[in-house]
Amino acid sequence: MTHTEKTAPPTDYRLLLPEGWFRILLDPEQRDRSVDALVERQFHGIDNAPHLKEELRADLRHRAAKAYRGGGIELYLSLQEAGPFTIPASLLVSLAPLRHPEPLPPDALARAFAQDADPAAATEVSVEELAAGTAVRVRRTMSRPGEEEKDGDHVSVSVEYHVPVPGTTEFLLLTFSTPLEPIADAMAGLFDAIASSLTWTE
Repeated sequence: MTHTEKTAPPTDYRLLLPEGWFRILLDPEQRDRSVDALVERQFHGIDNAPHLKEELRADLRHRAAKAYRGGGIELYLSLQEAGPFTIPASLLVSLAPLRHPEPLPPDALARAFAQDADPAAATEVSVEELAAGTAVRVRRTMSRPGEEEKDGDHVSVSVEYHVPVPGTTEFLLLTFSTPLEPIADAMAGLFDAIASSLTWTE
């Protein structure tokens, strides 16, 4: 993982991800290789779907480029399987600047997030103690109408951890998301466990 020169100290971090999560490095020099490796893994042994393969490649490259422009460092995608199904989930790790002119204490930052909450989303904000420091946790449940009436509403769940980077004015932002609202609590528990594994390195 590579950080910009202004990110010091620490110089890096570590996260423990469950087996079955694939990492895409978002730096432009590494991005395409990471995407290609994921696409080849997903289509291993499948030779009769070239259009689907290229659609996936183009979609992942677009998502990765957009995430990088927003400060993203790396993107993890869940390839975990439960029976015949893949559990859809993602984690975007980003470097985020301060939201306010001066650093806010965690309690004040949590209040700011609560006040700014999207009225269309059910939002829970809390302050959590992680091994990496005191973080602000924001969980949102968002319902969006389907494109067609028969589709019904699409519900997604996201969990964000805003972790101050020691010695800097930046935050490391962990953004987890999943469309599996029926098992949202279980997925949120998994996201919390991953966030709890965050440690700084020098």
